[in-house]
Amino acid sequence: MQYIDSIDQLEALYGKPGAPSLRKVARRMTPLYRQWIMGSKLCMLATTGAEGTDDSPRGDDGPVVLELDPGTLALPDWRGNNRLDSLRNIVRDGRVSLMFLVPGSNNVVRVNGTAKLTADQDLRSRFEKKGKLPATVIVISIAEIYSQCARALLRAGTWRGEDESAGLPSMGEILAEQTDGDEGGQAYDQAWNARAAKTMW
Repeated sequence: MQYIDSIDQLEALYGKPGAPSLRKVARRMTPLYRQWIMGSKLCMLATTGAEGTDDSPRGDDGPVVLELDPGTLALPDWRGNNRLDSLRNIVRDGRVSLMFLVPGSNNVVRVNGTAKLTADQDLRSRFEKKGKLPATVIVISIAEIYSQCARALLRAGTWRGEDESAGLPSMGEILAEQTDGDEGGQAYDQAWNARAAKTMW
């Protein structure tokens, strides 16, 4: 198998991008990009660091980010598994990409930029939920905002409303596989929903 190892080879296969794909890029929040991003409760946070790359889902029960100013977003780090993969990467290499999704829309809005991590009490307090605060907040300086092509979500039928999970292994089964049965299994799956409900924020 031969691999593509030059930009010239790559571009020869695809041709030039259409003008709209280049002209839709903004360098800061605009009224319509703001409306779209504030309508998103879910984004994917991509980071890179010494150990490699990471892509982590981030969700909330309202807008997933807060706009601090037209060039800056704030993303709370709510409780997860404490692996800290994304956060370690941000501390070492601030480059980030966020992909904002809204159920029912096949469009995705991308923000590329750089991020820093803070435990500032005043900023954390702006995200208070049920008396709890995020441990830290990711502050993102926007380099560019643009909409992604909708074809990927259209091809996948992402929002058809169908449950396609039948027959897939549960997370308890996967954990049991990876630990030779020491952890996970049916008991893990049965306890998960109640455990998550108690530790959502």
